Amino acid sequence: MQWTKQSEQTVYENRWFSVNLADVELPDGRHLDHFLIRLRPVAVATVVNEANEVLLLWRHRFITDSWGWELAAGVVEDGEDIASAAARELEEETGWRPGPLRHLMSVEPSNGLTDARHHIYWADAGEYVGHPVDDFESDRREWVPLKLVPDLVARGEVPAANMAAALLLLHHLRLGQDPVP
Repeated sequence: MQWTKQSEQTVYENRWFSVNLADVELPDGRHLDHFLIRLRPVAVATVVNEANEVLLLWRHRFITDSWGWELAAGVVEDGEDIASAAARELEEETGWRPGPLRHLMSVEPSNGLTDARHHIYWADAGEYVGHPVDDFESDRREWVPLKLVPDLVARGEVPAANMAAALLLLHHLRLGQDPVP
């Protein structure tokens, strides 16, 4: 069954997102008002070192009042290349400049509410260039063994679905094991 958008209007807008209201027609002809959030693309990056440790941030999210492991991430600026944005975010948030980035996956974390698309990259080498400029974004930055990832996800210590999916895929790619705990 396909829903058809008849119209869409912006209710609120700022430089990061807009909240829109759409008139949606259902297959049976009924209409409903559906709010949606339009967002800039998000670039995400990490490094996995020779010891199969992944660079993670331990941070608090005030919206859900929760702590968890995450990858460095941020919005792609107008005209910015997505991979370049991922590298920029990693360096700003961790102090590590990645080597050549590889695209890992692109996901839509909440496609029933938003058009946000998260593009996740990783490198197998990086260079520490100094204390992170955006150190306010995390409590700490650590190299975490990839072998621990399934247990971290299972315990809810990686609460963001996009981050959990990326880490489980990296676990599988680097360690060749089934990512299910």
